[in-house]
Amino acid sequence: MKVLLLGSGGREHALAWKLAQSELVEALIVAPGNGGTAGMALARRAADGSVVRSRNAAVSATDFDAVRQLVLTEGIGLVVVGPEDPLVRGIVDYFRADAQLCHVAIVGPTAEGAQLEGSKDFAKGFMQRHGIPTARHRTFTAMEADAAVAFLRTLPAPYVLKADGLCAGKGVVIVPTLAEAESELRAMLGGRFGQASARVVVEEYLDGIECSVFALTDGRTYKLLPVAKDYKRIGEADTGPNTGGMGSVSPVTFADAAWMRRVEQTIVRPTVEGLAAEGIDYRGFIFFGLIRTRDGEPKVIEYNCRMGDPETETVMLRLRADLCELLLAAAGRRLEGCTVAEDPRAAVCVMVVSGGYPGAYERGLPIALPETGESVVFHAGTAVDAAGRLVTAGGRVVAVSSWGNTVDEARRTSLGVAARIAFDKAYYRRDIAADLIALEGTNTAVPC
Repeated sequence: MKVLLLGSGGREHALAWKLAQSELVEALIVAPGNGGTAGMALARRAADGSVVRSRNAAVSATDFDAVRQLVLTEGIGLVVVGPEDPLVRGIVDYFRADAQLCHVAIVGPTAEGAQLEGSKDFAKGFMQRHGIPTARHRTFTAMEADAAVAFLRTLPAPYVLKADGLCAGKGVVIVPTLAEAESELRAMLGGRFGQASARVVVEEYLDGIECSVFALTDGRTYKLLPVAKDYKRIGEADTGPNTGGMGSVSPVTFADAAWMRRVEQTIVRPTVEGLAAEGIDYRGFIFFGLIRTRDGEPKVIEYNCRMGDPETETVMLRLRADLCELLLAAAGRRLEGCTVAEDPRAAVCVMVVSGGYPGAYERGLPIALPETGESVVFHAGTAVDAAGRLVTAGGRVVAVSSWGNTVDEARRTSLGVAARIAFDKAYYRRDIAADLIALEGTNTAVPC
């Protein structure tokens, strides 16, 4: 089968790396891809025994007409949508409405289902309708600014403000004082994030520790993937501004079997059943951004309609299953008979970023990659320039992911490789997973 994977980040490289291991995949195209997604060796060999390699296609994931042409020209049998933008814009609906594309398997929710991520207000309303635990909240428009401030004053500090729509991971603000919250709220409603903050969700701050739970669903049943924890802030000890993600770890000590049974009972199953009850066709990944509160209960912070980044860069290392087989089963509503197993080893990802990120940074800097042994370097913001050199093309440049018999072993291996990746002003956090290492091998919850 020929597979098309849409996207260009580290998540897509990790998905491509896993898909390339499937004997079902005879050709793999990534659009638009990055400096790492082209040229990966596939498990399947050509008839003459030669190595078959993946390739990139210069097609934007949100240019649906160009994607259509690529699918038809290449005879694609499975389309995997990596990022949220094309899903929220309705690429699945586009395929289903086209007489020549409707029989192509595509993994992802319809635009209605993608509103779990595309609209914070929709997600909160969905959780309310189906009794899914989350923070106390209300949604406001610019015309309701005074009421929004009044609601803020009923909440204890700190304060959480969320732009309703997508804004590249920058639409969630946590501020420590009421005065700052009022100022930020009025700025957001006044257009700080454009149309994305035409509505703002104001919610109570939940105190605890977070993790990322991933389900693959066919709309009827689901399979859980390995649980991960990511690290969003640029500075060590979780200081400084938020980023797209500075690293991740899997497994997560505090997400033990008992807690995960509670997560399934109160969050995962009601979500999948709720989507079906509302007639929403959802065949793809659901990301549950969860918090374990001080009383030990799980609550939903946010949904995403796709895999997380950089969590995918550890989850794929620990997934023991044929990813292509799973995705075909999800698209065809045949997931119930599939088996998902986890590698017993730990995995830790350390993201190497451009100096200045998440603010201004340079692009086009030559990158030197070392020998990595068994570690995997997933490209996130890279490209190949006219001279054939691998260069930086984004703030988050590469993700170093490693296995280990313990979290500490995996962390040390990834840090060792990250230290030898060379480009001007390269930076990475040295404390990824450090907060979980003391608890490895126990069932003790991380203290909040």
